Amino acid sequence: MKKYAIGVDLGGTKILAGLVNTETGEVLTSVKKKTQNNDDKPIIEKIIETIEKTILEAQISPGDISSIGIGAAGQVDREKGILMCAPNLNCYRLDIKQILENQFKLPVFLGNDVEVATIGEITFGNGIGYKNLVCIFVGTGVGSGIVCNGKVYRGSSGTAGEIGHIIVSSGGRLCGCGENGCLEAYASRTAIEKRITGAIKKGHNSVITDLVSENGSIKSKHIKKALELNDEIVYNSITEAAEYLSSGLASVINFYNPELIILGGGLIEAVDFFYDITIKKAHAKSLALASAGTKITRTGLKDFSGLVGSALLEKYYATARV
Repeated sequence: MKKYAIGVDLGGTKILAGLVNTETGEVLTSVKKKTQNNDDKPIIEKIIETIEKTILEAQISPGDISSIGIGAAGQVDREKGILMCAPNLNCYRLDIKQILENQFKLPVFLGNDVEVATIGEITFGNGIGYKNLVCIFVGTGVGSGIVCNGKVYRGSSGTAGEIGHIIVSSGGRLCGCGENGCLEAYASRTAIEKRITGAIKKGHNSVITDLVSENGSIKSKHIKKALELNDEIVYNSITEAAEYLSSGLASVINFYNPELIILGGGLIEAVDFFYDITIKKAHAKSLALASAGTKITRTGLKDFSGLVGSALLEKYYATARV
């Protein structure tokens, strides 16, 4: 098998593609494109453009690439390569596999974004050597990947790990999935941004208005800077999100009692306060014996967990069939 593959991390905020050495996990080149902007291009066109630019920048022949792997933020049909339902991408029943195979004449493999990030972490990241663990990523949404006895666990219908849609407040905030009170509606970066902008619209002062350009989105770097400047609105928003996220982690610790929980996502990586308060509260809320057996850490591959994991899908699926 050729050692190079294209990996694509398809999230609600960005498309991150790269050429990966699947024997070492090294990312040779990477290209990023916004998922949502004002150009009205279909998401599949943006994926194609990102892959084409990755191949061009890598200066490699498509003949040297073994496959293309996609980790998509949503529910997927792995066998058919169809993105079934992705509310944060506004995508439903998108036949990614067929379209990309026709375009690039390469085998295409599809997985859930956090599932493939988990594959990346257990292969080349901080999950190496652990048999039972959970990877939780906080971004546009909140998702998780579960590893049981060294293998990714998908559940009876392939949707295991949807931690963002456990109910943390019955009848609470409306989530993108259509339900009320989901963890994602309280602890995701999207939820944090909504709370901050909502407070500003109500007349509360925040340095965020000076840090973010007009009509721009609130990024992790803006939140980090605002916390450094002791912004009360941002502090309260992050503290609330950490409170809910820690409750989700405590539930995982008590129910599954994994050896390890890996936390990832831009906000987790960039904002130490968010990460630190989340793990402190998660341990405090967990049963003592369960908590003592579970370590919590950040990702080893950082922003590349999903990219590397998706590039490994061909190898992973081949092994899974054995």
